[in-house]
Amino acid sequence: MDRIQALRQLAGKTSPMPAESSNSPFAGLEPYTGKWVAREAAHLLRRTTFGPTRAEIEWAQSQGLQAVLDRLFEEHPLPDPPVNHDESGDPNVPIGEVWLDEPYASGINLRKYRKESFKAWTIGLAVDQGISIREKLTLFWHNHFAISELITKDPKVLYKYSTTLRSHAWGNFRELVKKITVDPGMLRFLNGNQNTKEAPNENYARELLELYTVGKGPLVAPGDYTNYTEGDIREIARVLTGWKERGHYTYNPDTKVESFFRENDHDTGDKTLSQRLGGVTISNMGEQEYAHLVDIIFQQPAAARHICRKLYRWFVFHEIDDQVEQEIIGPMAQQLIAEDFEIRPVLETLLSSAHFFHSQNLGPMIKSPMDFAVSAIRQLEVALPTELAPRYHSLYKIYEEMIGMGMEYYKPPEVAGWKAWYQMPLYYRSWATSTTLQLRSKFVKDLLGQGIEVDDDHAVLLRAHPLDILNGLDKPEDPNHIVRVFADLLFPMPLTGTIDGQGAFVSGQYYGLKDVLIPGLPDFEWMIEYTDYLANPGDPDKEGAIDGKIRQLLQLMLSLAEFNLC
Repeated sequence: MDRIQALRQLAGKTSPMPAESSNSPFAGLEPYTGKWVAREAAHLLRRTTFGPTRAEIEWAQSQGLQAVLDRLFEEHPLPDPPVNHDESGDPNVPIGEVWLDEPYASGINLRKYRKESFKAWTIGLAVDQGISIREKLTLFWHNHFAISELITKDPKVLYKYSTTLRSHAWGNFRELVKKITVDPGMLRFLNGNQNTKEAPNENYARELLELYTVGKGPLVAPGDYTNYTEGDIREIARVLTGWKERGHYTYNPDTKVESFFRENDHDTGDKTLSQRLGGVTISNMGEQEYAHLVDIIFQQPAAARHICRKLYRWFVFHEIDDQVEQEIIGPMAQQLIAEDFEIRPVLETLLSSAHFFHSQNLGPMIKSPMDFAVSAIRQLEVALPTELAPRYHSLYKIYEEMIGMGMEYYKPPEVAGWKAWYQMPLYYRSWATSTTLQLRSKFVKDLLGQGIEVDDDHAVLLRAHPLDILNGLDKPEDPNHIVRVFADLLFPMPLTGTIDGQGAFVSGQYYGLKDVLIPGLPDFEWMIEYTDYLANPGDPDKEGAIDGKIRQLLQLMLSLAEFNLC
């Protein structure tokens, strides 16, 4: 059983995949030269963005692979920061103004609105991403350098951390590790701010090696891994002594969120690393010592392989067998080293490769809750309010819905991130539980039903208007066209079905979906009903009949296992 079929069965799908996906030869990192149609364009956008819209897929198909890659990696200014959207009585920040550099105020709880503002802003960046890989990579790095709001708490600290990730999204990996090592949020999260020469704290030193750079490798002996030893962790902790942070929940307008070096807390003695890390002795370099350490770590080939495996699992598939390790991960790591650890060239090679577009890599992932929720919002073209407060409240509601599905952005459950991206053997299947799948189904059912209430007074609803989408199709009077277009948009692989000589579905899943529009009736009945609706604008009964059937169709489609796949 191949990987797609296994996941499709896990998700409740038992019908066979098209023959082209079975027993096809292994494809490597050579450039993809196959057909470039909607399925390939959508696959690239699904993996690099959150829920590509029909217009984005059509644009990508019309432009070709290289043009899409250029757009995905196009440089843009960093987004405007989050603002005060709430009648909280913030004495320092008027409504609509940025709160990031403003202090808290005694006697007034400003923490709640600022947290909600920051989280809503984060979801808004994904909803408004366009054709850009930046937000998908920002989440990748957040999972890789996982810190949690439970420890960092202050959204100003989280904003600084997330901005570092976003601004280095496809930049130099080694330089990003340096930035994160002395990031105020990371210093708080892994106790780097408590790391002194009198009491070295090994938390960050351990994760720097095990999670962020070289990885453990197989155990050689107690305290001795293939890529480092316990002694290395102790020595690296000494290297990192002296770094502090300030500005957390400050009431002082002159104190900003920042890190700084306190020389008196730094261990100035020599530190000697094991042969696993080159046997180097590091003499005192003060506040530049941490950067020198990172340079030494990145001289180890394991650093390139480790991050390339994580990129592969994020963008392609969780399973890395011996062939993938040899023919994909190895060459990726070699290129990363040759490119001085610049991420973009390596990602472009992977995302334009024959391997990435191999049929078995189309649709084997289970979407993360963020991918699922934002995809539903974007692909159903749910219009968010334009007014400041309702818009922020709507985006925060989406954030809250994701929590029930098993993912709270800025609160990864482990220092290693979310289990779906690292814990074998389940990997992505960790997202699919009886509880989370029910909540996913309820989310899309509500979007296509009466709507999701954003606030207590029911003034704002998140609700799709699929009739608007239907009216924009090329052939809305043809039920076969409707089903085909929505299936191409929502599902990463073709459904089952056969067609007759007129191009009409006569069996399989496609036919079952079409039957929602015209239950037991010939195709022309839909054309008559739709034409009658167009001829009588404003007639609530005729409009309601068409609207109701399209909603029912989309509710069914978004409840299928295939919509959970990517």
